[in-house]
Amino acid sequence: MAVDLRAAVRSLQRRWMRVTVWHSIAVSLTVLYTVWLAVRTTRNHFGLGTSAYDFGLYDQGVWLLSQGRAPFVTLMGRNLFGDHTSFILVPLVPLYWIVESTGLLFVVQSMVLGLGALPVWKVTRQLLGSLPMSCIAVVAYLLHPALTYTGLENFHPDAALAPLIAWAVYAGLTYRWAQYTCAVLLILMVKEDTALFVVALGAWVALRRDRRIGLITMFGAVWFALLMLFAVMRGIIGVPYRNEWRLPFGGFGGFLRTSLTRPDKLVRHLVSGEKPLYVLQLVAPVGFVLLLRPEIALLGTLPLLSNLVSTFWYQSQVEYHYAVQFVPIMVIGSMFAISRVAEHLRSWLAGLVLVGSLFGAVAWSPLPFLRVETPRWTPDHPSVQAAHAAMNRVPDEAVVAAFHTLTAHMARRERVYVFPVPFRRVLYGPDVFAKGDRLSFADEVQYVILPRELEGEVELDWQRERPFFDVVYGNDWWTVYERVR
Repeated sequence: MAVDLRAAVRSLQRRWMRVTVWHSIAVSLTVLYTVWLAVRTTRNHFGLGTSAYDFGLYDQGVWLLSQGRAPFVTLMGRNLFGDHTSFILVPLVPLYWIVESTGLLFVVQSMVLGLGALPVWKVTRQLLGSLPMSCIAVVAYLLHPALTYTGLENFHPDAALAPLIAWAVYAGLTYRWAQYTCAVLLILMVKEDTALFVVALGAWVALRRDRRIGLITMFGAVWFALLMLFAVMRGIIGVPYRNEWRLPFGGFGGFLRTSLTRPDKLVRHLVSGEKPLYVLQLVAPVGFVLLLRPEIALLGTLPLLSNLVSTFWYQSQVEYHYAVQFVPIMVIGSMFAISRVAEHLRSWLAGLVLVGSLFGAVAWSPLPFLRVETPRWTPDHPSVQAAHAAMNRVPDEAVVAAFHTLTAHMARRERVYVFPVPFRRVLYGPDVFAKGDRLSFADEVQYVILPRELEGEVELDWQRERPFFDVVYGNDWWTVYERVR
């Protein structure tokens, strides 16, 4: 035992002696970024800067699983896995047995995004054998605008794609097939449409590494996507694909018909609006270097086309989580391109990546001390303290409808609704466009929490329901109502 301990100590000493300034820079920047993002996002959350969409619904769903209940999320009116097949959330359940803070998911998301720097470092080291190059790759990864925007945009399981895609590409490049299999399976667990990336990855593996493994990856991804759509999602919500409305030209049939008969209309759609800027914001932060040898960069082709085709505006904006999957693809694709040119050009191209990442950060990334700013919320504001005082008046088991910023802090209960739901349907149920009707269980709501000042449709909704409630608590910002008749 003593001999084994001494051997372990000597091994650690040898590893420590191999640590260079480049290791120190990469680790320090990654830790600094992760801590900053965790602090910033949790402060935003505790300052009432989050909402049911897209935080409270995940918090309620995972909490219900941790209580051994079906994850029917009343904040959106459908099962957690009927919204998206994000089974990657299931491993978080044990954390809910230990951590009571509603800021848990933001800390997890920050750590996950920061963790992506590790496979980016390793794959660059493998491709170029250079510690400075690896450090530049980590900087490019951390400074990419899409990474930080995803961290600041509430919570999304898609954040896991940043480290997982980098890990899958690393494993494929280095013939580590056990790691490759684990990474691919986890990617598929993030969301049903991640099969688009996995199919492209499988095609690359079949052409460049191992034909059998590549073909298994491709057909396995297609089978998995069909299983999620036609077995899981259709079994839960009745339809295999809830977002067909995002396809242009009238849905799937119209899109397919237009693509075959009028490809010019499809091309015009793909380059319409701000979509060229979106592509620029993805590629410019790596200095366009990946275009020299776009072999790895092409792995993002199918997901990118999916985002550009969609009529859902958010999918073609770098500020939203749909873009995070391209960050490791862009960075590793650039490093791969550099590894395929003459050695005397590599330093210049790496410098171009560094300059591009600095430019992209200054121009578009919401990092501290830069030109782009995003809203900040502080937990110290009097309205926040008043909100917690109001929420504390509602029993844990009560059925409650609350203003949207409060639902993110009241999600860990079996039934909570975003006012005016259920008194008026808004973004509720399998069909998010169905709205206006009063839901059948509206009379079961026991408590309502609203701001003191109401306006528009919300005020009209409350005027209809107000006679059935009495005020049980109020302060300068919030009022708590209890059903009495």
